[in-house]
Amino acid sequence: MKLEVITIPVSDVDRAKAFYANLGWRLDADFNHGGRGIQFTPPGSDCSIHFGTHLTTAAPGSVQGLFLIVSDIQAAREDLVRRGVRVSEVFHYAGFNRVDPAARLSGPAPDRSSYGSFVSFSDPDGNGWLVQEVTTRLPGRVDGTTTAFSSADDLASAMRRASAAHGEHEKRTGQPDANWPDWYAAYMVAEQAGGELPS
Repeated sequence: MKLEVITIPVSDVDRAKAFYANLGWRLDADFNHGGRGIQFTPPGSDCSIHFGTHLTTAAPGSVQGLFLIVSDIQAAREDLVRRGVRVSEVFHYAGFNRVDPAARLSGPAPDRSSYGSFVSFSDPDGNGWLVQEVTTRLPGRVDGTTTAFSSADDLASAMRRASAAHGEHEKRTGQPDANWPDWYAAYMVAEQAGGELPS
């Protein structure tokens, strides 16, 4: 079973449509069959959101803690700011409490660990989004036989990390590695799947 769509409750369909279009998300559908329905997909995502009339009985703005994953939290924040979105500063959590505002600490995770740094924003109705920086997946979180990047920037960031790791590999071996493309590929796939990284 593959998670395909999340329904979010909104009070003004056109206002929500304009907001999500401004984020640069792909508009998949705008239909009216006895009720209006809009579907958007974030760049690189396999899961979409939809909203409209007669889709949910949930109160507008009641959906909280929706996660968007990026490989560079600061670049993601800057993009949201450029698009005119009211977005938080980068923060990390003291522990796992995401409800208590006092648990949010300013700045990225101290060791810039994968899964540790966030920004947040809300749509015009107050549906709440968390943007989380993930650079290396924990084991078992991604199908190790497939690799995909949501943007050229994400791919370039993965290549930079592979390049830095490959430089350390060449220092350890004491010689240039002519087979670096295969090494990079293995590193990038393992990093994304949460597997053991080549050394």
